Amino acid sequence: MHKFTADKIYPIASEPLEKTVVITDESGKILALEPLARHDAASVKHLNGILTPGFVNTHCHLELSHMKGKVDTGTGLIPFITGVVTQRNASAEIIAEAIEKAERDMLAEGIVALGDISNTTDTFSVKAQGRMRYYTFVELFDFLQDAGAEKAFADWSAVFDQLALAPGSKRVLVPHAPYSVSKTLFRKINEANGPAMQTISIHNQETPPEESLFLNKTGGFLDFYGKFGISLDAFQPTGKSSIHYAMEHLNPAHRTLFVHNTLTTRSDIEAAQQWSANTYWATCANANLYIENRLPDYQAFLDTGARVTIGTDSLTSNWQLSVLEEMKTIARYQSYVPLDTLLRWATLNGAQALGFDDTLGSIEPGKTPGLVYVEGIGADGKLGSGAKAKRVI
Repeated sequence: MHKFTADKIYPIASEPLEKTVVITDESGKILALEPLARHDAASVKHLNGILTPGFVNTHCHLELSHMKGKVDTGTGLIPFITGVVTQRNASAEIIAEAIEKAERDMLAEGIVALGDISNTTDTFSVKAQGRMRYYTFVELFDFLQDAGAEKAFADWSAVFDQLALAPGSKRVLVPHAPYSVSKTLFRKINEANGPAMQTISIHNQETPPEESLFLNKTGGFLDFYGKFGISLDAFQPTGKSSIHYAMEHLNPAHRTLFVHNTLTTRSDIEAAQQWSANTYWATCANANLYIENRLPDYQAFLDTGARVTIGTDSLTSNWQLSVLEEMKTIARYQSYVPLDTLLRWATLNGAQALGFDDTLGSIEPGKTPGLVYVEGIGADGKLGSGAKAKRVI
């Protein structure tokens, strides 16, 4: 057995605890939480900080780990996408080494599960090792071309079929974003995924041109597609924000993970939560700053009781793949978000969004959530700029 205590323990599913011991077996399975007074102090490892469940990163593009620093910051989404498309090629060796290092860094910092976007098979050998739980989102897009839906579906289904699942991990076909998926491709994805509960990830309301396209068919996506010889002549604007197009074509019976949500309003959140009780929202604060120089309105998510999760996006759009650094950025720029709320976003909400809350997300007997020690909590109960996280089991 292992015994741990800390200045404060955050089980997440219940109130924070002090003077408490977390007891695990060799595998990290939680056996009990007991008063510290019952145990010989010499048998307990004391951590001078807080103890939380392992972190869940609900949105990443692990396959782009070799692109760190290659794309400029602050350009906006469309130039960023252009940079990714034109610069992502590299040798198989370089790509593999970057993916391995990125996973090692995440594991060391306490990340125990990853919601990962895949457009290639580059991450599949790492995922097969089973060092963390993966929900692989094999992402499809046809650039709003109904005539191209069949080929897009066949191409990415072949990628999907090559992923060997490690125990505890999952895979699913998902649409990329409202501005890149036709009605026909949405339908084919829904049919392939079937009625059983799954998590469907979709990039959402990340940039003003996305909204302009759906509101009145204006903005940068017209030129962007034109440069690649893609016509939007057949596209008809909906007169509503892009999330409404997504909701019209997604299956509300599945868990839906809307990602980024940089421009999402309170009315958008309320509409989505009325549309489906299985709605989750992934925020990637550092990527939002890296690409668009803006953050979501987190107050709108707090006011509506939205189930927010935390993602990192990729090393193309971030300086590191650290859930703690995402929390620190939110605490720095929108400090009204309480620490216990940030911790729930980083743990249990993410585990529930991925359907991994059977083992992850909270410190409860029977679960194997991983334990993370965070030091650098200020006297005011907020994350300091020097806060650090380390996985202890």
